[in-house]
Amino acid sequence: MARSIFVQLDLNASAQLFTHLAAMERAGVPVLQALASLSLPTQADAALQRLRQLLAGGSDMASAGLRSGLLSPLDSSLVHAAQASGCLAITYARLAERYRHQAQQAALLKSRLLMPAAVLILALFIQPLPALVGGQLSVAGYLWVGLRPLLLLAGLYGLGRQLYLRHRRTPLGGASLLDGLLQGLPLLGTAYRRRNLRDFFESLGLMLEAGLPMLDALPKACASISNAPLRAQFAGLQRAIQGGQSLAQGIATLDFPGQGLALGLIRTGEASGTLPASLLNYANVESQKLDSLREQLATWLPRLLYAGLMLWMAYGLLTGGGFSPQLPEELR
Repeated sequence: MARSIFVQLDLNASAQLFTHLAAMERAGVPVLQALASLSLPTQADAALQRLRQLLAGGSDMASAGLRSGLLSPLDSSLVHAAQASGCLAITYARLAERYRHQAQQAALLKSRLLMPAAVLILALFIQPLPALVGGQLSVAGYLWVGLRPLLLLAGLYGLGRQLYLRHRRTPLGGASLLDGLLQGLPLLGTAYRRRNLRDFFESLGLMLEAGLPMLDALPKACASISNAPLRAQFAGLQRAIQGGQSLAQGIATLDFPGQGLALGLIRTGEASGTLPASLLNYANVESQKLDSLREQLATWLPRLLYAGLMLWMAYGLLTGGGFSPQLPEELR
């Protein structure tokens, strides 16, 4: 099989894709006909055409979506499980809701960071003004002082984005170079682990709800954990269940954030025959906790940036030079 190249759709486009597929599936429209009326951003045109070709050649949606690059490895795994059980519309709708919610959260964070970003740009050009007025900087030197930090930040952003995209393209069950770095970050490291756990329980719940047997669903759900050490910890669940234990008994031997709540919900779900719903309920609780953390970051990060920028600007204006970078002689 040719290696797939994941097309990085934005969150809104992913939500649009799965919303369209869910609506067409409920209406009984064949997938090829459904895709004919689908419109995605321009950068996805080639992948969408490739998807149509693969489907016309006899491939199923899960494998064709993965090979074309429109579906991530995790999305493809969930769609594959839904195909086996005939619950495609439900799975498409859940994936659409997941991406729609993530898009809303991302838009909120971006909107709150726009103003600090604007203030930062102003600060970079206001801070060296005394040196320009005093004749210590030429016009070219003044522009260089303001633009150099922006170019550096743009480079760091581009590098971070590439690392993130590479992390997203990591195949299910693979290891990422960012595993250790993300896990070791203060505060954010805990959130990273909780997001991995949320993905595991949500994936397992979706696959069980779609009709996949537990022993088939567990390896795929474990593979959805992007952090390799955490994934290795949960890999033992399959051996425990093969040995005759219940999922609750296997979970009881693990140590992870939120383990008590997860264990209680799983025991209730196993006793009442509603295990998929219980797993999805726990995933929803974890999602709410992650949303709360993002909300706090979106609230306090701009305030901290504002405070730091105001202090830096005040210092620069009072000292007339302050933190201005040293320039080459030819720009003075």
